[in-house]
Order: sequence, then structure tokens, then C-alpha cells
Amino acid sequence: MKPNSIILVMTKDVVTVSPHQKLLDVKHIYEKEQWHHHIPVLENDKLVGMVSLVDFMYNIAGAGLKDNHEVYKTLEVKDIMTAKPFYLTTSASVEDAAKVFSNEYYHALPVLEDDKLVGIVSTADIINYYLKKAV
Repeated sequence: MKPNSIILVMTKDVVTVSPHQKLLDVKHIYEKEQWHHHIPVLENDKLVGMVSLVDFMYNIAGAGLKDNHEVYKTLEVKDIMTAKPFYLTTSASVEDAAKVFSNEYYHALPVLEDDKLVGIVSTADIINYYLKKAV
């Protein structure tokens, strides 16, 4: 493994959702403390989309905090997700991720190996890597 491999900084224990889950499940994930703002969407173990906090908030406008709002029962993840998301592979370096984050409008990227999700890397992961390296 390269000393600057993306594997060293990515989160490996990734919470995912399926395209057919209700938005209530997404709401409950976002209510957890210290949650990354992007959730990979998997169908048959394949990455088919990403849900960001912005996607979620835009689509639940007016729903409030209570679980019983109609939007949480009717909308599914597939209705709000970004399909065919950009991703990195395990062959990527930390520098590769930093370049993507600095040039694109992403805050977290799924990491795939042989088309399987193995992690997610965020801007915070990259910042922390460089801060540790500077010490």
C-alpha cells in the first residue's frame, strides 16, 4: 500500500441506504451525532447514487422534525439521490482526493474496489491527513 493511499484516510464502516428506502430512514441517519453529510446508495451491492444533506433538506422543506409527516412516508431515496455519483477507487491517493475536492463541488466521495463500496472519504479526512503530516 502506498504511504499516501486513500485507504489510510477513508472511513471503512460506511452506513448505506437502498434506493427504495423511505426518507424517514435517511432522517434517522442524519439525526445521529457526528454524521457525514453524504450517504451512499447501494442496490445489489452496486453504488447507484448518493444522498447529501442538501438533497435531503431541499426535499423535506416544511416537513419538520416529527417522523409522521407524509413526505417521510411517501418519498423514497431514489426520488432525491444523485444517480451515478463520482467516486474514487482504492488505487487513488490522498492527493487525488484533495484535487477532486478543490476543483469540484464534492464534500465526500465513495471509494470502490472491484465495483464494491469499501469506504468513503470526506474533506475533513483530507484536512486531518494534511494537518497530521504538517506536525
